[in-house]
Amino acid sequence: MYKILIAEDDPTLAKVMKKHIESWNMNVHCVKNFRNITDEFREYEPHLVLLDIMLPFYNGYHWCTEIRRISDVPIVFISSASDNMNIIMAMNMGGDDFIAKPFELNVMTAKIQAVLRRTYNMANQIPTLEHCGAVLNLNDNTLEYNGKTLELTRNEFRILQTLFENKGKIVSRDTLMIKLWQMDCYVEENTLTVNVTRLRRKLESIGLSDFIKTKVGSGYIIS
Repeated sequence: MYKILIAEDDPTLAKVMKKHIESWNMNVHCVKNFRNITDEFREYEPHLVLLDIMLPFYNGYHWCTEIRRISDVPIVFISSASDNMNIIMAMNMGGDDFIAKPFELNVMTAKIQAVLRRTYNMANQIPTLEHCGAVLNLNDNTLEYNGKTLELTRNEFRILQTLFENKGKIVSRDTLMIKLWQMDCYVEENTLTVNVTRLRRKLESIGLSDFIKTKVGSGYIIS
């Protein structure tokens, strides 16, 4: 269940907003301490913040900046100050959307749902790198090709990730060795050769023959 934090100093409006959003099966908390909104933010850990611009003590721009120091959670500004300059400033300060007062509750809810869907559906996608039909999954150290999946060791994954990130370019052996062992000190060069040889055998087993090419005296490349 999504959690929504409302920073609105009009208690009547805040109550109406809270009741309506909760009717859409979301959890809602209204800020009580406008001197320190970030404390309530940290304690509640919302999925989205509804933030008025005109607030007591400090305005919404200030609190947006403070929240952005600690979180990328989506922030939707709500304000009667809906001229272009305020909307532009709200977006530039780190806001994700703007709702002008007065607003229809159903419009507010639709905007909340759109931002949540956009933010968290994208966050749930597995980040990948792709080359010639081979897909490297960055979250689980696997490679997929033609419906087959390879489980990669840590070193195999780091080799492929580096090559994928530099596809079409030669990656030197020194670069790969530093990526693998995360240090500049000497590591036996044959260790890298052994890892690449094992990885090539694995790739061949799913139909990726000659996927990693050796450039003699330079390094390796996928192209």
